[in-house]
Amino acid sequence: MKTAVLDSSFILTCAKQKIDFFEFLENEGFQIIIPKQVIGEIEKISKTKDYGKLAGQVLKKNKFREVDLKTKNVDLGIIKYAKKNPETIIATLDSGIKRKIKNKKIVVRGKKKLEIV
Repeated sequence: MKTAVLDSSFILTCAKQKIDFFEFLENEGFQIIIPKQVIGEIEKISKTKDYGKLAGQVLKKNKFREVDLKTKNVDLGIIKYAKKNPETIIATLDSGIKRKIKNKKIVVRGKKKLEIV
């Protein structure tokens, strides 16, 4: 089964722009993986931002696999995970992560469209 790891920048941007990324990924046949550390970041943001609250609600309503990156630095953890699992697609808008990995990526195109590149 194809897997996709979601970064907080991707989840929050999709929530802000009202993009149903769960539906897109499930229709494409992906198992969704969200690191425990990303969920923690979203919980912190949800206390101050409306789109953070929305992102938290979206995560509660949908099924995904949670993994522990075993690091405090989420970006480095995702990069390490991506290098260990080269077939995994990474959903991020973080340019630092994008530059450092060779995996395919899921990005937001325009304001409403998700694309695998």
